[in-house]
Amino acid sequence: MATKNPKDMMASVATSMQQRTGKTLEEWVKAVQASGIDPLDQKAVRNWLKRAHQIPQNSQWAIADAAAQAAGWQRPTNEGYTDSQYAGDKAALRPFFDALRNLAETCGVDVTMEGRGSYTPFVHNRQFMAVEPSSKTKVTLGLRFKTAPTSPLLEEGKAPGQCTHRIVFTHAEQISPEIAALIKAAYDQN
Repeated sequence: MATKNPKDMMASVATSMQQRTGKTLEEWVKAVQASGIDPLDQKAVRNWLKRAHQIPQNSQWAIADAAAQAAGWQRPTNEGYTDSQYAGDKAALRPFFDALRNLAETCGVDVTMEGRGSYTPFVHNRQFMAVEPSSKTKVTLGLRFKTAPTSPLLEEGKAPGQCTHRIVFTHAEQISPEIAALIKAAYDQN
């Protein structure tokens, strides 16, 4: 199964928009502009589309994204998303992210990092790991397993990203060889 980046996913949703919603993406952007809702407030746009028009979730995201871009918003780069996650009162957590990113990228040359607003996913054939600055003092590592290894460090969880298990870090010394082995196991299973 090929992994799609957010731009490719949005393009795919936009292609079938009229079939699923009765309007093209361009028609929905015009409807958002005429609604009086701030098109840069993507959450408000999605809520309006859901409430007033019963638009499916993926279509809500595509319409809100296109309306915001039409209003001048530019999607950050993957690095830009990550930089914004670790800014301000979460800046001290950046070394956690950098260490976990390094461990993910050493799993294979095919590992890619994607951009999201609140977490950073890492993909092999599909997402195998995600890192989230979950508070001012904690970073959550999400790992996706088909069969989870036995480890007292793992707890079941459904976030961040597509994880099946997670580990919460509060101190950099928690990033150990066992963490590296768990990341590699998630990579190998995905």
